[in-house]
Formats: sequence, C-alpha cells, structure tokens
Amino acid sequence: MTAGELCTARSGDGTTIAYERSGGGPPLVMVGGAFTTREVFRPLAELLGDVFTTVLVDRRGRGDSGDAIVPHEAFSYTVDREVEDLEAVVAAEGGRAAVLGFSSGANLALHAAAAGLPVSALVLYEAPFSLAGLPAAAPDVPRRLAGLVAEGHLGDAVATMQREVIGLPSAMVEQARRSPGWHALEELAQTCVYDATITAAPNVPTPAMRALAVPTLVVCGAQTWPTLRAAGAALAGELAAARYVEVPGGAGHEIAAEATAALLRAELAHG
Repeated sequence: MTAGELCTARSGDGTTIAYERSGGGPPLVMVGGAFTTREVFRPLAELLGDVFTTVLVDRRGRGDSGDAIVPHEAFSYTVDREVEDLEAVVAAEGGRAAVLGFSSGANLALHAAAAGLPVSALVLYEAPFSLAGLPAAAPDVPRRLAGLVAEGHLGDAVATMQREVIGLPSAMVEQARRSPGWHALEELAQTCVYDATITAAPNVPTPAMRALAVPTLVVCGAQTWPTLRAAGAALAGELAAARYVEVPGGAGHEIAAEATAALLRAELAHG
C-alpha cells in the first residue's frame, strides 16, 4: 500500500503523536495494541480508503510518535495520558470520529470513549478484557515492568510482558529472544508499561464503560484464540450498546483484514 500523509497532533503533556491519513470519507481512527505500530493496520486501511479517511495512529513511544515520559519515569504513566493522545488526534481530524481499537488498543479506545472522547462508533477488535475466564495479570506487573525499563533491562521487560500479560509460554518467549526481531521489540519495551497498565487487574469494564451509549461492535476472528472469542462475547454482553460479531479468519490474534473491511463497510460506511 502506498503510504498516506504523515500528520502529527500535540497531546496534553507535549508529546507529538504521529498518524497516517489516507482515503476519503468520515474519519476512522485505528489504535493498536502491545508491540504494534500503525503498520499493523495497513492491510485494513488499503481496503477502506474509498469509504473512510483512515487515520492510523502510532501510539506514544512507537513508530514516528514521541513520548514525554522518560524511561526512569515510566512508573508515572496513567491511562489518561493516552486518552489525551487520542483526544488530540480526533480534534485534529475534525473533532469526532469512529475509533477502531485492536487488542489492548481496544481497551484504550473504550477507556477514551467512557472518558468523553467524541466518538461516533467503536469497533473493539479482540479486546483482552478479563472476562469469561480470560485471566488478568498480577497487579504488580506494571510496577515491575517500570522498574525493569528504568534499569535498562529492556529484554527482560519484553519477556515479562509476553509471559505474564500476553500469556505466551516461556519456551516460546526464550526462542523469540534469540530471533533477529527481538531488538525491535526491545525498542518498544517502555510501552509494555503502558499496555500492562491499560489491562491491569481487575481488567473488567467500568460502570462508565458499561453505560456507554456509543454504537459498538465487538469483533473477533473466528480462528483466533478461543479465550479471546469467549471474552469478546462476554464483553458485548456487558456494554449497553454493543453487538458481538465473529468474522472469518484471524488465526493467532491477527486482524482478518478482508472480512473486517467488509463488516465495516456494511456497518459504518453510511455514517
């Protein structure tokens, strides 16, 4: 896909948030999860550019975005920081938008909408809320991750995130540590603190989330992990204006781009 226009917005703490805009139509802001940049959405955006202005966000500390939080202050992160980041992007793109969040980015999108972000619709793709048996990480994980980042133990922070938050087997994590791509993950180590905080125990919808009147699609790939499908169905049952949809494909917690694009065309393109 040809890259779109690289734009920036300034968040409340001065952080520059980069995002890529392309296509035409109502804005659809896309927010990724752990270890992702805006690139995770490129296949989906390519399929939607004729009906939406796609806005692919690099969350703080990733891709072309900055981060006013320095490593030894990673413990100071709160979800409000990234709510403000999304507010800045939406304001720069006309003041109101549909928002699609993927994985922990879906949790963030729901946090932001419940905090008053002007959202016309929400799409929560495989949001890992701790429902229907999906476990929450230990409450001290964000603090421990922040300590590892402050001490410069970036690989250990990534491994801890993968084992204790994402739930990957230790053998798989150790194999990944020996791979050429590990360094790229280490560059995102500080953002592990952020995603672990967003999904921190008890990691269930708040009363404000449950009462939200924004039309919401909770989406899972039919071939994703069964625990995520069960959690997604349970999440839709918790939210006042939500509906659960499974789309074909999406093995291994990946975005099923073609099926998701077809769903969004049918459900959101009219707005």
